Amino acid sequence: MLDKIALTLLIIGGLNWGSIGIFQFDLVAFIGGGQDGVVSRIIYIVVALAAIWCISLLFRDSRDSVIDRRTRSYES
Repeated sequence: MLDKIALTLLIIGGLNWGSIGIFQFDLVAFIGGGQDGVVSRIIYIVVALAAIWCISLLFRDSRDSVIDRRTRSYES
């Protein structure tokens, strides 16, 4: 569940960076009262923490999670 939340935040962050690059419009700054606004800084920090969390996804073996799910279903 935490993985999906982190990935969702990264997608939102990526779309925001895309809007900055294409339209020169920072949606987070717009919502949060500028880049130096407290709300904007919190959003930037949460997206950065999601990115740090998603680094762990690179090093996970997807086969382990599939085997884990199958084992759990047999145990139930």
